[in-house]
Amino acid sequence: MEDFRFENLEIWKEAIELSDILFDYADIADKKRLFKFAEQLRAATMSISNNIAEGSGSFSDKEFGNFLNISRRSVFECANILFIFVRRKVITMEEKSKIYAKLLTLSKMITNFRKSLV
Repeated sequence: MEDFRFENLEIWKEAIELSDILFDYADIADKKRLFKFAEQLRAATMSISNNIAEGSGSFSDKEFGNFLNISRRSVFECANILFIFVRRKVITMEEKSKIYAKLLTLSKMITNFRKSLV
């Protein structure tokens, strides 16, 4: 069976790994009745891998680059939500720091991959 192009991309694999952790944080927020925050984190998290996947189906590298830009911006959105989660005591500072490092790494991976397309 043939794979979709995105399934072989390290940035997509990393985004999927991160989504497991971020979905768990969203579940914690739900338990604290912060439903809109939880949904926003889920949406931003999904946007990272979805835009990588959708962009990989583009016919041009320029178009794929645009999707990668959206994906990278969603990484930043997740980081901001996690900052708020610490302030609202949904997660600890240690948890934030750990996932921030992964988000920063993914952001750099997306940027470098995007540069390789041009």
